[in-house]
Amino acid sequence: MTTRRLRVCVYCGSRSGRSPRVLQAARALGTALAARGLGLVYGGGRVGLMGAVADAVLAGGSEVIGVIPQALLEREVGHHGLTELHVVQTMHERKQRMAERADAFVTLPGGIGTLEELFEVWSWRYLGYHDKPVALLNVEGYYDALLGFMAHARDSGYVSDAQHAALIVDDEVERLLERVVVAAARADAADDYSRI
Repeated sequence: MTTRRLRVCVYCGSRSGRSPRVLQAARALGTALAARGLGLVYGGGRVGLMGAVADAVLAGGSEVIGVIPQALLEREVGHHGLTELHVVQTMHERKQRMAERADAFVTLPGGIGTLEELFEVWSWRYLGYHDKPVALLNVEGYYDALLGFMAHARDSGYVSDAQHAALIVDDEVERLLERVVVAAARADAADDYSRI
């Protein structure tokens, strides 16, 4: 019997941003995923942080599955060197397919699309659609203000302690991945995206 490799869905910017350290962290995450024999599921682009993570995983000899809507294929310059590249019709279909193929979720710095993806899978976990780990790689304190706001939301009674604690946060790639892999091993509930 063959065991399927663990796959991590990575959300991140289709731009590289201004900080060379963030780009280095994206590459380091990809390298670390491949070194652990983990597969990558991501948005299918070959530019920005997305491309950096994918290229690093590929260079390490691991599997990379991209999912990209037709409308973004050219805009995000779809990566045609992947193990699999799925072209879908809608953003909703993209996000659901990515979630279905992943065993865990890690978010790097990014813009509004990245934030939307993070909050969606985090809320899906809360709603019981999955019990997979959701994590944030807080490179250079990029998410400090967001984490402060989420603590404020918890303290104000809008986010439960359990919801707040469900987000794994770290600023170091290896430490974050270790926590994610341990949490993914404990995630045994069946996914149910039919209620979305």
